[in-house]
Amino acid sequence: MHEVSFDHNRGPVKGKESRIDRGTAPKAVVLLQPPWNPVFKGGTVTLLCKGPHSQPLEDTSWYHEETSKGKSETIQIRKSGNYQCKTGGSSLSDPAHVNFSSDWLILQASYPVFEGDDVELRCLGKEDNKIIERTYYKNGNELARFKSKQFIRFLISRDSSVYGCSASGKNVLGWTEHSKPLRIQVQELFSPPKLTASPVDPIEGSPVTLKCETWLTPQRPHTQLQFRFFREGRVLGAGWSRSPELQTSMGSEDSGSYWCEAETMRETFRKRSLHSQVHVQRVPVSDVHLEIQPHRDQLIEGEDLVLICSVAMGTGVITFSWHREGTGSLGRRTTRSLREQLLVSTVHERDSGRYYCSADNIHGPILSNKVVVAVKVPVSRPILTLRTPRAQALVGDVVEFHCEVQRGSPPIRYWFYQEDVIVRNSSGLSGGACFNLSLTTEHSGNYSCAANNALKAQHSHRVPLNVIVPVSRPVLTVRAPRAQAAVGDVVELLCESQKGSRPILYQFYHEEVALGTSSATSARRASFNVSVTAEHSGNYSCEASNGLEPQRSEPVPLSVIGSSRNRMGRVTSGAIGGLCSILGLAALVVLLVYLWTRRRSRGVAASGTPSYRPDESLEPSFLGPSTTDSPKPPSSNRQALVELQPMYSNVSPEGSDLLYSQILSIQQATEYSAANSSRMHQKDTDPPVIYSELKKAHPEDTLREAYSRDRDHADATENYENVPCPSSVSFS
Repeated sequence: MHEVSFDHNRGPVKGKESRIDRGTAPKAVVLLQPPWNPVFKGGTVTLLCKGPHSQPLEDTSWYHEETSKGKSETIQIRKSGNYQCKTGGSSLSDPAHVNFSSDWLILQASYPVFEGDDVELRCLGKEDNKIIERTYYKNGNELARFKSKQFIRFLISRDSSVYGCSASGKNVLGWTEHSKPLRIQVQELFSPPKLTASPVDPIEGSPVTLKCETWLTPQRPHTQLQFRFFREGRVLGAGWSRSPELQTSMGSEDSGSYWCEAETMRETFRKRSLHSQVHVQRVPVSDVHLEIQPHRDQLIEGEDLVLICSVAMGTGVITFSWHREGTGSLGRRTTRSLREQLLVSTVHERDSGRYYCSADNIHGPILSNKVVVAVKVPVSRPILTLRTPRAQALVGDVVEFHCEVQRGSPPIRYWFYQEDVIVRNSSGLSGGACFNLSLTTEHSGNYSCAANNALKAQHSHRVPLNVIVPVSRPVLTVRAPRAQAAVGDVVELLCESQKGSRPILYQFYHEEVALGTSSATSARRASFNVSVTAEHSGNYSCEASNGLEPQRSEPVPLSVIGSSRNRMGRVTSGAIGGLCSILGLAALVVLLVYLWTRRRSRGVAASGTPSYRPDESLEPSFLGPSTTDSPKPPSSNRQALVELQPMYSNVSPEGSDLLYSQILSIQQATEYSAANSSRMHQKDTDPPVIYSELKKAHPEDTLREAYSRDRDHADATENYENVPCPSSVSFS
């Protein structure tokens, strides 16, 4: 195996680093003619030494395995080994390992091969015309296969790859030959760059030139390189440049480790220089001063504070920092200016304190003077509190009005308002301001307060105050449609309290049973209507309350007459009850008729005419039908009897608002018919009729409505319980 190692700085050596110092001049290059390596043993190779400049022939020195072979421009060799040369204007070249092989098949590489070059491989046999197919390998993997072509070309990289080839031919059985592995010698295209600074120890602020020096091989004079520079891992300038120099101005903070890189324009190969230390001299800062804007006596919370730090002297990059006692750093700025500022936006009261700054340009921080900053706070919206001795303020109570702000720089002045009228002003400290007020009814309304500390005025929210007057004992009035309330009447209960703040809630009671409630918002009284029945008789009362202690009225008795079982009682009982005196007269007339009839019957009996027994009586039909059958008098001796017909109907004379009820129709009895026992009414004679005034007819209380209220009662021919007797009778 043909093996040649390569040292990045010294070039290829065999087994160890070369002891020959190459110096600082560009290296010479060994050229082979023909330019192939290895070659078949027995052949001859001519070596040519190429330097950066044309030199006399006698100045070229040759070495074989570090042994001098004399001076000449070229030499011819037949022996394997490492060959080097040196001219008068160059340093020692990299070793060129030439191998003379006795194998039947060899893999040759073009020589020389420089970094970034394309390499050409040739698979060659001693009897090359017998080869039918050639195969090329890299690290044991097949690269290409050709039938007749001897060459393959590809871009070489500076690595440790191993190449080989095989050749095959035909005879009776066919054959294949393999070459020995080959490591390709790659020579430096350009030397590793070296960084230099001019001047070596620059003064801060003065220009400095950085130079990235390298030497390009004479065999590639047209290769173009590009360069870039670094400080502490950061790229300087614009990056890659075709110029190997960079001019800059440095400060002492720019002191540090520098290096550079060189690269071919095709970006195929790159080299880096060693690190070089550059130290820049610096002038320390002095006379550090702090000022603030706006002035410390005019700084209001919510505004911006500007801290300005400056130095009288100092070179290079200066680091400014700002501080407040008791806290850490507020901020840092690095600049080449002698003056820098820090903005503290929207300051608060907690930002008050002693401020200072410092400046540092590597020689240590220098502190400034200390400035006291007092942030003034505008008053916040005040809070008005009304402190009353009870939940509801009453007339005569003493109320404390307290106005206070949560935040605000003193001194603070307070104003108290009822509606928009000032009622009091005061100066307050941290606890706010207050005053007391003995309440009257005129003190009801909306209250507010205002606070001002010459920075800003603020008004509180409005607080309502309702001064309540307790209700007085109410008076209950019962209003009925007549002197005596009857079943079906609508009775109005009116409750009124002469004193008391509205709204007043009224509660109505029958005995101790609550009937209902009514609220009075615009007046001091309220009413409640009751459609009474016989059960509504009793004591009524009412209760008034406006959120304080309720007051109960004196009880008022109510007596309801009549029965709730009458079908039409709710319509007519009120009118009939109101006309009881008239109906009483009618009852008297009926009684007289009854007595007169009995007397007539006794007289007939005495004269021999049929008469009723004393226990028999003729009852008017309005008292209801008899439960037993009475004996019928003989038809030949019947006397004319008065029959009282109950007539219950309501009439209203045309053009009048009065409503009448027909109570009785009085008719004369005719002869009884023995066949049907029916009564025959007289012809051409209108029976006398008794009417009773019920009440005035109101649109809201018509007969239809009255009838509707009683539609679930018995038939209209039933008796009226609330009519004890007719008021009059008439005889024909």
